[in-house]
Amino acid sequence: MLLSNKTSIGIAPIAVNLRQAGAVLAPRRVIGGGHPLPKQTFGTSHVPLSPAVRAGDFVYVSGQVPVGGDGIVVKGSITEQTEQVLANVKAALALAGCTLDDVVKTTVWLEDARDFGAFNAVYARHFPKNPPARTTVESRLMIDIKIEVEAVAYRPV
Repeated sequence: MLLSNKTSIGIAPIAVNLRQAGAVLAPRRVIGGGHPLPKQTFGTSHVPLSPAVRAGDFVYVSGQVPVGGDGIVVKGSITEQTEQVLANVKAALALAGCTLDDVVKTTVWLEDARDFGAFNAVYARHFPKNPPARTTVESRLMIDIKIEVEAVAYRPV
């Protein structure tokens, strides 16, 4: 595998061969007959997506929004909506046998960047040590909500 780092400020591209850099690339797991492990989907949704999908040792959680168990959007502050979203992420992870401790990456969309501080305080309570990598962006969201979060977890099968 070859990685490249190109910039527009005149720095020469860097190419790194992962094997030469000492990376250990795990072989793809297979089942009897040499077939790759199939993907597994978990949960259902009223829209065409799976709340969680396992592909090998990784579990991908679809973007979770602040919808309560009754199917209604939780109204309120970014704090209340973040609590609900992270509860939904936790529930989707549980469908695939994972917990928040297994999360290695999250992507967060905030409707208003000014909500970052309050969001971050709630997020930090849910990931108190060894937090996952995270990308947080401001974005117009698909419905009238303040936040959406997707997650990737790693839990070997």
